[in-house]
Amino acid sequence: METLTIKTPADVLSFIGHTLGFWPQESLVCITLDTNHIGVTLRVDLPKHDGSERAYARTVAGYLANDTNATSALFAVYTSAPTTTGQAKPYAAVIAALTGALAERQITIRDGLLVGDQTVSQYDDDPNLNCVLPLSMVDSSEINAELVYRGSTVARTGRITLPASAKETTTFDAVEAHIESIGKCHDHSAIEKARTLWAGILEAKAYPTGDQTIALIANFQFAAIRDQLMADIPGVDGPMEQILLAQTPGKPQWTRVEWAQQILLHAYTYSSTKHSAPLLTAIGYINWWEGRGSKAHQYMQLALEADPGYRLAKLSDQLLGSGMLAGWNMDKDTAYRSQGLGTSD
Repeated sequence: METLTIKTPADVLSFIGHTLGFWPQESLVCITLDTNHIGVTLRVDLPKHDGSERAYARTVAGYLANDTNATSALFAVYTSAPTTTGQAKPYAAVIAALTGALAERQITIRDGLLVGDQTVSQYDDDPNLNCVLPLSMVDSSEINAELVYRGSTVARTGRITLPASAKETTTFDAVEAHIESIGKCHDHSAIEKARTLWAGILEAKAYPTGDQTIALIANFQFAAIRDQLMADIPGVDGPMEQILLAQTPGKPQWTRVEWAQQILLHAYTYSSTKHSAPLLTAIGYINWWEGRGSKAHQYMQLALEADPGYRLAKLSDQLLGSGMLAGWNMDKDTAYRSQGLGTSD
């Protein structure tokens, strides 16, 4: 694939939008660099309270330092907060703290952007120079044109939109019947049968049949089967616990992972509310593996809306809240790439 060359602020913002898949809001985005090579892209919400700048900066710097090849970084502050002449830039204390925290890890800040609702400027520009550019220039950047050509898109926000599901239709009874049948198996055969079905679905080039989809939904209702099927998604060797936590040395088969998400979303359209939490949780894990932490959190929340007591979604969301990143995204050789880009949201 042709190498992308970032030359202008518009290119930087285009790269960020296509890497994340959405236009950030009230966010800090950082990109690590090794000489002139791009490393990881990290998006985090801006802090909501004063006084937490140092702790916030240390957390962000810790994430970025996981890219062991990084020697410098770019940042962009996306905010609707106004810029007032003669006063500090929005979140100046955060950027100052981040500069120090990164310096402790031998990472320098190469450049920064302040992105408002309609304009973008260099973060450290003299406000009296009025070097402000319209955001509309992003649409005409070379990077944006190239990535759109490759099939990439940028959503207006990071909020996910689920497809319509069957809710309480006749599929409910069909799934319940499969659940009852699976529950009568008291040996390992139920797991092996489920794995065989799942492997065939993942290897196919078309969506599963209605009967296969209903059987898949039923299998995901059993914790032991669910965990094994989730561990089968990346196509890597290792203990199930290490795979689920993205801590195996082997590189996941990312095309297979993307296809698994599409299948699970397809299965969601067949599922009733009662049966949807395991599917949404599995999709949340996939997004976490891919470095899309904010979307993973949303899927876990949707799973808990479907079933407030769903334990895996609750525990997983706590893990996400602690700031834990998927191990695969700590290494550029195993990290997820979308349209040739790396991301850690």
